[in-house]
Amino acid sequence: MNSPPSSSDDGTPRSSSFDRLHPALQRWVWKKGWSSLRDIQERAIPAILDGEPDILIAAATAGGKTEAALLPVLTRVAAQSAPGIRVLGISPLKALINDQYRRLEELGEAVNLPIHRWHGDIAEAQKKRVLKNPAGVLLITPESVEAMFIRRGTLIRNLFAGLGFVVVDELHAFVGSERGCQLQTLLHRLELVLRRRIPRIGLSATLGDMAIAAEFLRPNQGGEVIHLVSSEPGGEVRLQLRGYVQPKLPLGQAEQVMTPTAFRQIAGHIYENLRGKRNLIFANRKSTVEEYADGLRTLCETQNVPNEFFPHHGSLSKGLREDVERLLKNGEAPVSAVCTSTLEIGIDIGDVESVAQIGSPPAVASLRQRLGRSGRRGGPAILRIYVDEQEIRADTPLLDTLRLKTFESAAMVSLLLRGWIEPPVVGALHLSTLVQQTLSLIAQVGGANAQEIWRGLCERGPFGGVDAPTFGTFLRSLSAHELIIQSSDGTLLLGAQGERLVNDYDFYSAFSSDEEYRIEHEGRLLGSIPIRHALIPGQMLIFAGRRWTVRRIDEEQKRVSVVPAAGGSPPAYFGGGARVHDRVREEMFRFYVGNEVPAFLDPSAKSLLAQGRELFHELRLAECRMIASGDDLHAFLWAGDRVLDTIAAMLRQRDVVSTAYRICLLVPDADERVLIGHFENIMAEPPQDPKVLAASVANKRREKHDQFLSEELLCADYASRDLDVGGARRVLRRVLEGLSPISE
Repeated sequence: MNSPPSSSDDGTPRSSSFDRLHPALQRWVWKKGWSSLRDIQERAIPAILDGEPDILIAAATAGGKTEAALLPVLTRVAAQSAPGIRVLGISPLKALINDQYRRLEELGEAVNLPIHRWHGDIAEAQKKRVLKNPAGVLLITPESVEAMFIRRGTLIRNLFAGLGFVVVDELHAFVGSERGCQLQTLLHRLELVLRRRIPRIGLSATLGDMAIAAEFLRPNQGGEVIHLVSSEPGGEVRLQLRGYVQPKLPLGQAEQVMTPTAFRQIAGHIYENLRGKRNLIFANRKSTVEEYADGLRTLCETQNVPNEFFPHHGSLSKGLREDVERLLKNGEAPVSAVCTSTLEIGIDIGDVESVAQIGSPPAVASLRQRLGRSGRRGGPAILRIYVDEQEIRADTPLLDTLRLKTFESAAMVSLLLRGWIEPPVVGALHLSTLVQQTLSLIAQVGGANAQEIWRGLCERGPFGGVDAPTFGTFLRSLSAHELIIQSSDGTLLLGAQGERLVNDYDFYSAFSSDEEYRIEHEGRLLGSIPIRHALIPGQMLIFAGRRWTVRRIDEEQKRVSVVPAAGGSPPAYFGGGARVHDRVREEMFRFYVGNEVPAFLDPSAKSLLAQGRELFHELRLAECRMIASGDDLHAFLWAGDRVLDTIAAMLRQRDVVSTAYRICLLVPDADERVLIGHFENIMAEPPQDPKVLAASVANKRREKHDQFLSEELLCADYASRDLDVGGARRVLRRVLEGLSPISE
């Protein structure tokens, strides 16, 4: 809801910003029953109407960001006559575009501007209508913009001749990623084609460092971007972290039906407290989503009540996902979605009463975004976090006894409540995306000079970290893989492999995806799973929240037919979790050394906190950094994943094998004095070259087009993204000088 009434005696709003809107949009506001504009809208309207600035708009979920941008943007473009698309709206998800389209159609009609959708699920006939008569607002994904440049490069100038604004929704979903670099490059290339600057407006509910976000929105000119952050106070937050203990069964003993596992306890609490309401239940892995959706459905069936719990993740079919979204949005019956990050951003799913998080949150930023999905209609935002720890026995590994999940979750909640979220990594080269954009640019114009490409994409574009010599090495690597060839006049053209790559539909995305099996039941598509998850006829699995038996496998068509079954387990999905930031690990240390018992812990979580602290003090971990346990020496460094990986690479140069695990490095069969000696030697030398360190890393191919990069380029790219030499040296200095991990 908008703010309480703020009007004069005659009923007109006391708002100079409102008076400046297009009359039709003023009527739209009144029709919606708004008695006033939100603070972010009051400030955005004059900022957009009085010039052509780049603007960041940050406000809570359902805080009026979209209207803050589009009310003044549509006011401006409706008053000006110009050919082509007038507003380009870019979103990270097709589902979000579909949702925004439904919300904005009425706004567009008010000012006689059509609203168009353009993504992979839109019929070609609709796209042809846009090409024949481009006008109004175009809602699109970065991948579809990429396809436009490649397939319709000669039409870009006419299609966007009258473009007045670019609006990027859910900006935080792009910042710091390969996909974000792709977006930056596409916007830069669009301005090169149009030969003019287009104002950019970024919208987000979750932004940490506004300066970094501004630099992302307008590379090399971030200082000129206007920051507009909502000043409206947040609503009431009700938050609880619940702890559970997972009993360890004797080796070889099968789990008994009545064993009170943490899974059953968590599922039971969710069933008892969320059934009959509308909720989002987040899990960090698709397999966990499937386990809990199946378990909760089974509980409903056991109690002879209708099932209210449905899975939602990226491997389910579009139809199944949209069914869940409709159930959430129509509000006619209670329903809960057990989901991954697919429902974390953007999509309007109506009034969600509460949010649950199963397992430690992937990041503070994700936790904030997920919490913001509830409390959107004036009620409190409710979040329950469920964390399970292993039962402590004589053979329990040392790190499990420290209750790391509980401390990590508590640290993230504490940072969230203080308003901190992770900043993105800056300075990454994004060479995989540079492969894509170089080939895309050549395809767009039919051929290009090497110097022109470097100036357009690197010297003056988003790939500013790539100097001319590195770009020369880069082009030679592409040539070695037959992605490009050079004509007699020096023009770069697509090579045979480059042609095949660019003409593949998968080329449009900057991120990689596995080849998959289609899972079907009686002709209905349920979704897909990676081919590397081996399947055989007769195998049972949990998918789409139900249990199935594999009936047939068509290897040629990559199709699997399934029938209902009584048992099964979820497919194994691959992919790493989010990398944990230094600040989170430092906050964990604060909890270990302090006496604070957060009010958001339930009694069981408080007990787990006390157990972890007790062992922490027993081991004197506030002063001692090295503990031998089992076959490993544990070096407690209390640093983030990038720093731990960097120190592991430094040790690898000295033929010392180590593994980064949460708060420490595990070094097999090591002696404390020898390891300290290695640390001293590292610090006695000049700072290591990150690219030399990267050479010791075996598998650096992380991104989609890394296979086309030489070893030299892979090292440079990996170093820029995954290593932090400065941070590593700060941590080692603390260790050697006996300083606290949080002393700076």
